[in-house]
This record gives sequence, structure tokens and C-alpha cells, in this order.
Amino acid sequence: MLINQIITIDQEILNGQPVFSGTRVPIESLFDHLEAGVSIDEFLDDFPTVSKEQAIALLEAASKLLSSKNIKQLYEAFA
Repeated sequence: MLINQIITIDQEILNGQPVFSGTRVPIESLFDHLEAGVSIDEFLDDFPTVSKEQAIALLEAASKLLSSKNIKQLYEAFA
């Protein structure tokens, strides 16, 4: 799944906060739910406009980004 099929950033939608494409559901909501111990299926029940494929693809993209050999560059960008 392409990143633009997962995430949309548009100033007209929640002031540019990253959301799941085709929805108004902030990406942050998935991470907040997981941090609170909520399962992906429960998250999807709470936000039915997000597809399971989008949620899984987002987690896979985050995993690839954070386990990349170039993570040091990412870390330095946020330091």
C-alpha cells in the first residue's frame, strides 16, 4: 500500500494533522489506542472509516522507518 493510501495531510482536514486517507481520523489515534492497551480490532470498531489494511500498513511503515539502518539520521533530525 502506498503511503498516500494510508496518510493524508491537508490543511483543510484537522488543520493539516496527519489522518488516515479518506477519513478525518488522526494517525495519532491509533498509537494512542495501542499505548492504552486497546487492540487493533477495538480501534477499528471505534473508527469504522479506517480499514484494517490501512492500520496494518501504517504499523508496517512505522516499523520499517524506525528499524531502518538510517535511523540515526531520523534521530538527528528530531534532536
